[in-house]
Amino acid sequence: MIRVAVVDDHPALRAGLQTVLDSEPHIVFVGGSDGAEEQVWPMLNHLQPDVLLLDYHLPRGDGLQFCYRIKQDVPAPRVIIFTAYASPTLALPATLARADGIVAKGAGARDLFSAIRLVYAGERVLPPISAKVLEEASEGLLGDDRALVGMLLDGASEADVAQMLRLPQRDVRHSVQRILRALRLDVPAARAE
Repeated sequence: MIRVAVVDDHPALRAGLQTVLDSEPHIVFVGGSDGAEEQVWPMLNHLQPDVLLLDYHLPRGDGLQFCYRIKQDVPAPRVIIFTAYASPTLALPATLARADGIVAKGAGARDLFSAIRLVYAGERVLPPISAKVLEEASEGLLGDDRALVGMLLDGASEADVAQMLRLPQRDVRHSVQRILRALRLDVPAARAE
């Protein structure tokens, strides 16, 4: 059984996802939260889901920042960013946040089930990062941040980056969080999530 939890601020969406997930063999909904951090951390620790469907736009936070912090835990669940704005532009910050996948909220149940199974099996379900997206993102980043992003996209771990840049690993984490804030997509259509 693949244990799936949902973090989304819309109770109707969480309830609908519970019904959809529970209808699929070998996938089970284990719990949900509205995104309040004081609820999410105990939920994750208690339920230990295999896969977490995490809303990109949370009313009291940023889903990618939250994903990045969740992925610091060991063992961390696989995380799928579940969003109404599943644009290729989201691929870069989602990759930096260590998300395992991106699924549009408008995707069909088969696509959702497929993404859950793939990330559970260790695969990534992220759109490719285009040269245009990289170029546009690098325009808004400092030189050191560009180097850090390049190393992380080339597969270097945070520890490797810290060693190469001769920085404490916590400074690398702070830099990634700053970069995620800089790359945040705030589009009118996404606010309706």
